[in-house]
Amino acid sequence: MLRLTKLTDYGILLMTHMAASEDALHTAAGLSEATRVPLPTVSKILQMLLHEGLLKSIRGARGGYRLARPAAEITVQDVINTFEGSIALTECNLDGCECEQLPDCTTSGNWQRINGAVRQVMQMITLADMASPNFTPVFRMERTIPLKEARG
Repeated sequence: MLRLTKLTDYGILLMTHMAASEDALHTAAGLSEATRVPLPTVSKILQMLLHEGLLKSIRGARGGYRLARPAAEITVQDVINTFEGSIALTECNLDGCECEQLPDCTTSGNWQRINGAVRQVMQMITLADMASPNFTPVFRMERTIPLKEARG
């Protein structure tokens, strides 16, 4: 099963919550209360997102965090990369792949295309989309080979 870590899931949850009111300042305590994610975890996630340039921090008594760019310009892929690095469904999709099977593998090219499609979809979905209660992703994937020929 392909699965993201809890930190990634919580990171997307926090960023989506912030995107729903992107002009507001959000405190770690307020985000923790609103999302029911434990405060130490929220603080850790906010620091990671801040370090990656996805959030801005405003200091002071009335300070907090806000999105560094408009929600429509931050993708799910941006958030995932903060916690997971680049998505690779198989080892041959990792930079610097050292898989011993690669020279003889008959599926690595297809896995690379599949991995590319997953990345493309993640790059198309923004935090503004995630914050929309009626968001329905619509993607059209084009086949390069007709289905009958592919099954040969």
